[in-house]
Amino acid sequence: MLTGIINRLRGQVHIRAESAFPERILNLCGARELAFWDVTWESPTAFTCRLSRRDWHRLRQAAKNLDCTLTVVGREGAPYFLFRFRRRQSLLIGLLLCATALFLGSFFVWDFAVEGNETVPTEEILRALEKNDVHLGSFGLALDGESIRNHVLLDIPGLSWITVNVSGCRAHVQVRERTPAPERLDRQTPSNLVARRAGLVLKVRALDGVAAVQPGTAVEEEELLISGVEDTETVGARVLAGTGSVTARTWYTLTTAVPLEAPEKRYTGREQVGLSLVFGTRRIKFFANSSIQGEKYDKITVRRPLSLFGLRLPVTVVTETFRFYEAVPVRREPEAAERAGEEILTAYLASIVEPYGTVSSTLCASRQKGGVLTVTLSAECVEEIGVRVPIFTEEPGPAEDP
Repeated sequence: MLTGIINRLRGQVHIRAESAFPERILNLCGARELAFWDVTWESPTAFTCRLSRRDWHRLRQAAKNLDCTLTVVGREGAPYFLFRFRRRQSLLIGLLLCATALFLGSFFVWDFAVEGNETVPTEEILRALEKNDVHLGSFGLALDGESIRNHVLLDIPGLSWITVNVSGCRAHVQVRERTPAPERLDRQTPSNLVARRAGLVLKVRALDGVAAVQPGTAVEEEELLISGVEDTETVGARVLAGTGSVTARTWYTLTTAVPLEAPEKRYTGREQVGLSLVFGTRRIKFFANSSIQGEKYDKITVRRPLSLFGLRLPVTVVTETFRFYEAVPVRREPEAAERAGEEILTAYLASIVEPYGTVSSTLCASRQKGGVLTVTLSAECVEEIGVRVPIFTEEPGPAEDP
């Protein structure tokens, strides 16, 4: 790409060479060290290629003694483009000023690309950069990467590393998020392991403490699973941090009401388009007001950054399309309403079970009463049901005087 830009800046000529022995023309270019590219063979005796403006004049002089025909197909590049305006000096001056502005503008940052963040929002990173003088219009050569890294990491504790690399008009922001330290297991606080919900015990694994239940036992909510109090024959009762895991089969019954008649969005066909230009951080609107009172609509925003010759311009065209609609009541079939209710209940079930285990099987049933369909989801799961609760021990108080 860079070579193509250089060739167009210095000017290039697209020629067609025809000869009974076309290889002589190529050998002549090699002997005179004339660079050519984009060779396309039209026939065994003719081909087209491109040369620089200087090499074209040298080839034309050297090929006078050859039995060949050289034809100019086209001239491309800045010299030939500017030559057309040799009698329009004001327009030429404007082009030169525009080129100068593009050249100077390439040293400033007009776009950001953030990579590597998953939990930390991009907006938070951009606000922290703006707080440290890295924003649209910043001079790219004056950015101090080490200073930016030190200040931004203090502002965003969720990041462990950040770097800003400026390429042209775009600042590539690469971040690495901090990996949270695993929660340390408390083995000092006296505690018991109790059931957070009822179930049928499948497996018991006691790390510290004494197992109070066995596989195949049905337990109720808050029932003791692993005791932190252990009886010993030598020192008596010993208080421990009861830790371990208890896996059990659990059952859920979830219910939701789904109306058979619900409003549905229906577009009227009326649309309103608003156009605006954003110069850096300033916005110029070409429409009266972007807020519409008393009507329902969807707002679709499309942003198109402008570029010239691969250089990012500080101008963005923003098109806002307002699609108006009406809320029309539509009656749903009971089968469709049941599927919608089942999807809602399944998603809710996954949110409460996935942190502890998996869903083994589900069964969905429904009952219609009036304009409402009651959907019931019964599920069987396998999950960890143990939760630690502290054992409160009373410290001996001071002895009272008789």
